[in-house]
Amino acid sequence: QVQLAESGGGLVQAGGSLRLSCAVSGHTFSSYVMGWFRQAPGKEREFVGGIRWSGGRIYYADSVKGRFTASRDNAKNTVYLQMNSLKPEDTAVYYCAAKGDDGRNWLDPRWYGDWGQGTQVTVSS
Repeated sequence: QVQLAESGGGLVQAGGSLRLSCAVSGHTFSSYVMGWFRQAPGKEREFVGGIRWSGGRIYYADSVKGRFTASRDNAKNTVYLQMNSLKPEDTAVYYCAAKGDDGRNWLDPRWYGDWGQGTQVTVSS
């Protein structure tokens, strides 16, 4: 089983930046997809971005495309989500999650079997 631990959330003004980190342990990761999701109060959990651990494919939700960047550091077993030009509507709890690279839809949280505890991101206007 994979253990995931997010960090880096906080309070930032609109237009500002944050970088979230997700430390990964407990498994070999070469065939994993790492996803970032967020959930705002009263809303469903939504896909933000995803990156294949072995490299190559990266996907982003349209709402964050051009502002958020997912990356990974294999040596540190860590994935990152750099968030720039933050907006109040980006306010949510952000989660990282892991799934096998099995062809199933990256955007669907049901296919992710391992989740971190989440980190709060609050963007003030």
